[in-house]
Amino acid sequence: MKIFITGATGFIGTNLVRLLARTEHQMYCLIRDPGKAGELEKLGAKLIMGDVADKTSLSQGMKDCDWVVNLANVYSFWEPDKRIYTRINVEGTKNVLECALEAGISKVIHVSSVVIFGKPADCPFTEESPVGPHRFSEYARTKYAGELIAWELYEKKGLPLVVIYPAVVTGSDDHKAFGEYMFNLISKRLPCIVFRNSILTFVHVKDVVQAILKALEKEDNIGEKYLVGKYQYSYKEFNKIISKISGTPLPKIPLPNLMVKVGAAFLTLLANLTKKPPLWQLSTDLTQTQIEGIRCDGSKAERELGISYTPIIIAFEDAIASYQK
Repeated sequence: MKIFITGATGFIGTNLVRLLARTEHQMYCLIRDPGKAGELEKLGAKLIMGDVADKTSLSQGMKDCDWVVNLANVYSFWEPDKRIYTRINVEGTKNVLECALEAGISKVIHVSSVVIFGKPADCPFTEESPVGPHRFSEYARTKYAGELIAWELYEKKGLPLVVIYPAVVTGSDDHKAFGEYMFNLISKRLPCIVFRNSILTFVHVKDVVQAILKALEKEDNIGEKYLVGKYQYSYKEFNKIISKISGTPLPKIPLPNLMVKVGAAFLTLLANLTKKPPLWQLSTDLTQTQIEGIRCDGSKAERELGISYTPIIIAFEDAIASYQK
């Protein structure tokens, strides 16, 4: 099949292209910066210059394609200009999905996130759980808004939609929020231990891309949702694991959540003034998200897509090894 992919130069996107390169599928990757796409080209992907804000490039790129994987998004918990969240996560998503409809694409995988659920009443929550009343970051709010557009197009226009919700994704070369935390921890850049009792659900990036491929190839699953994640650890627990793997001692001082919130508010204010990311990436959005935690059940992906979750220790080891190169 011919697959049009947005967000292919990102963490998940690059791993997806590496996986697809081992199949018979043909890859057409939407690229804004050719300087970041060298590996994709070596892996056999055809590069389509464009942007999710440009519907002409989307339509041209999707021409004669069979499937679309929409990975393009702003995944961060602080940006100097917050309008970029809406521009990419909402308007960009709408553009991609509308173009997929116009192109007659037979299946669209939209990659969302577990954070759109907020904190549901169900714990752990599943695909069928009603979302919680609040989302804890601009990233989560705009991802949710983009997904609502996707489901509206599915219900009213017949968009052949499947949605994937990765939990906290990590693995080799993870430089997103959790990866940055691990890097700071093993580099002895963190003065305190934070969020000790908050629980997150983790998944290896290789399992996420396997789920995407399996969802593409599975028949009769239009309209389905798949949470992807299994292993639940508190910060206290995985701090110990990361310390053991890396051989790095942990900071001695635990900081209460209230003090973390105060510190994050100050660092976010400073970041907004200087237009530089907050120290340790400790924004108010990240802090609130981590304090609330994420506990979800990704067993449906195991049952229906046939994926086998990689022990998360391997993901931690892969990430730490990539930082210590």
